[in-house]
Amino acid sequence: MKKLNIKSRIIEIVPIVAMLLLLAAYLIMMGDRFSLYMFETVLNQTVITAVVATGAVFIYTTGAFDIALGSAVAVSAITGAMVYNRTGNIVLTLLTMVGVGVLIELIDSSLAAFLNLPVFVTTIAMLSVLGSLVKILIASTGGAKVTIPRDAVRALDNSTFRLVVLVIFVAICVFLYNYTALGRREKFLGGNPVCAKLTGISVKTLSIIAFVITGVGVGLAAFLTVVRAPTITNSTASSIGLDVIVAIVFGGMPASGGARSKISAALIGSISMVLLSQIMTILNYTAGVSQLVKSILFLAVVTLSGMKGRKAMLTR
Repeated sequence: MKKLNIKSRIIEIVPIVAMLLLLAAYLIMMGDRFSLYMFETVLNQTVITAVVATGAVFIYTTGAFDIALGSAVAVSAITGAMVYNRTGNIVLTLLTMVGVGVLIELIDSSLAAFLNLPVFVTTIAMLSVLGSLVKILIASTGGAKVTIPRDAVRALDNSTFRLVVLVIFVAICVFLYNYTALGRREKFLGGNPVCAKLTGISVKTLSIIAFVITGVGVGLAAFLTVVRAPTITNSTASSIGLDVIVAIVFGGMPASGGARSKISAALIGSISMVLLSQIMTILNYTAGVSQLVKSILFLAVVTLSGMKGRKAMLTR
């Protein structure tokens, strides 16, 4: 038992060590070029990824996943920007983005729940639908982008506002995840869905709630994206989907969900992925190469995680 506890602790600190190594590598490569501006750049990217990943933990805990999160952020951002251009109300813009994010995730989960389809099937379909919707919405404005006035978000374009949004959202998610029955039931469902059903847990209800919470994160991330860069194009948030998947797993959360799932994985993994992207940029690698490296890293981590827990995994 003692050896098992030591092994578990080692496994828990590996993601933290990996994050610190990436941070050290980034600082060494930056050298004298590192500045407050570079720190804020890393922070801004981390917050957006972390907000989406924190909400997505609820989905991944149940053993499901959503690969269309990046497109969902883009659609939410575009819709909110269009509302602002018509109303000039920034609060209504925020509410619209959160509402659209929740609606997208609600449709996604409802299709899976009530049509008895695997979640990955509906998310793949939604990825195509949302990608097309992004192009349609942008084209409807008569240009190649959707823009809101810089002055409309200038007061919010600072690290303090971003951190406040992240801290509040993470605090709410931690409370729901660790101190309510919702988190315990989702971990149970991810660990063994058969037993969860036999105990009377509603799989459909839990799935829908998990996607709705993720939708809130999507909407907040869309708003933070617009605050940072008030011009939305077809490529806006295009990397978020893969970044979130890799971040959650790289942060120490098993791809299969279950009892070892945790909110902290989203934060640790998000920091690591942003640092990795920055390192790729310093090395003059293209965005495509960066995505390839993240994909390989994801496969490696998932493979090692599967090998580690294959014998001990409960029947699914």
